[in-house]
Amino acid sequence: MHVGFYGAVREVTGSMHMICSDSDRILLDCGMFQGHRKETEEKNRVIPFDPGIITNLVLSHAHIDHSGRIPLFTRSKFNGRVYCTRATADACEYLLMDSAHIQESDAEYLNYKTARSALNRLQAGNGQSKAEKRKTGEILKRLKHEGHRLNADIINDVLRQQQLKSVEPLYSIEDARRALEFFEGIPYRHPVTIGEKAELTLYEAGHILGSAFPVIKIRENGRTFKIGFSGDIGRFDKPIIRDPNMKFAEEDAELDLLIMESTYGNRLHEPVKGTKPALVEILNEALVERGGCVIIPAFAFGRTQELLYVLHELYDEKAVPKVPIFVDSPLASNITKVFGEHPEIYDQETHEVFLEKGKNPFSFKEVRFVSSVEESMALNREERPHIVIAASGMCEAGRVLHHLRWKIHNERHTILIVGYMAENTLGRRIMEKGVEYDRSGRSGPAPVLGFLNKEYPLKAHVKRLGGFSAHGDKNDMLRLLQQSNLRPKRIAIVHGEEDQSLAFADFLRDNGYNVYVPRLGETIRIK
Repeated sequence: MHVGFYGAVREVTGSMHMICSDSDRILLDCGMFQGHRKETEEKNRVIPFDPGIITNLVLSHAHIDHSGRIPLFTRSKFNGRVYCTRATADACEYLLMDSAHIQESDAEYLNYKTARSALNRLQAGNGQSKAEKRKTGEILKRLKHEGHRLNADIINDVLRQQQLKSVEPLYSIEDARRALEFFEGIPYRHPVTIGEKAELTLYEAGHILGSAFPVIKIRENGRTFKIGFSGDIGRFDKPIIRDPNMKFAEEDAELDLLIMESTYGNRLHEPVKGTKPALVEILNEALVERGGCVIIPAFAFGRTQELLYVLHELYDEKAVPKVPIFVDSPLASNITKVFGEHPEIYDQETHEVFLEKGKNPFSFKEVRFVSSVEESMALNREERPHIVIAASGMCEAGRVLHHLRWKIHNERHTILIVGYMAENTLGRRIMEKGVEYDRSGRSGPAPVLGFLNKEYPLKAHVKRLGGFSAHGDKNDMLRLLQQSNLRPKRIAIVHGEEDQSLAFADFLRDNGYNVYVPRLGETIRIK
């Protein structure tokens, strides 16, 4: 019995691990690497093994860094099923289609830039007559049509004629649509057969709606091996969904190997109970004292819905002014519908505070879901106090960039960071430079940030609330190990930047656990 580690190893994104026995090969997650395009492009395109060897795939949850490469597998030789919870399957209907749309749009835009540059060089050179330059100018104008829409046919013609390499999307919308046919949603705590000699049981991970802690049992040479995979572990006492499971079926509790995340392996979050008072202070300062707006970059899945839940509570309590709240993300709007379809996963508090009173936690009078680009553009120019929750959560793409472009240079406004910001992302730079500027007393010139092909002074206030994190910190993860009935013989630490993984490994060793931090591509044997 062997386990191989092919993604989210000494880094956070691209979760992918393989369990290999004589009869079955089970893949745990099939995530996309996220970060700078040039750095992640090759990682995402290159699959280190033939997908056809995989018996079945187990998906811990729907976040793209865990699910985003599934369409690459299902358009290749993979013939198995994708096992996950029903809520995860429903969420992936939107997340994978959105990811495919981003792949196609990015490829089209890069091809447009290549074609435009080539035509501009032709016009500026001496190799064309005046008539040819006029024709080139006409083609330049035709690269776009209907205002801002790219004309893919003309762009591709230019690339072919100039013998320029075109950029292909990682996968298409049709690839994503086909991938959804492979999904198999199953309930928590319901054992299912996933291979010739393999069985799967899913437990609550407490991270996001539908997130799971899979336990896989595989028989080999007359013995049953048990492997647990934490996926991403949530925090305790968070609203909406139930806490991480602490009571495993006794036959699943003694694990030969536990593959465990370490996103916050060397950090402690602010207490969950302190989140609401801190948010009240930030909102009142921004909306009342400065008369500004609050921009919240947020993941469309999980963070947006939790923010709506807490804001709903604060509005009901009259703790903050009831300014308009705009959810400017079509994906977040769709995912919020998925939340509404799965109340069976909600915790008891959500039932008591909202459902039993006939209230929808995520919809109230002040909330407006922005759908069209035109609505979003109009909102960019709105100066009256309001709150915008927009994707992407790490500020690498999406509508939040345009809200930042309009507001980042004005000290009336606040950028509120409520989630994890990976290294080398715009969100991380905003967080670090903004916090540093505030600590300096906001003296001297404001730091400058470059995005959307321009540079902007970061004069807006930057605030950070760690209490919203959907990831457990090192104490939450230790609590799961110590207070649940899990008994892992060995723990492999994954899904964390290297310093976090190594520090968490030392932390667990100090608490008596047998821990190992694998390297990318490494395989370990389970004896």
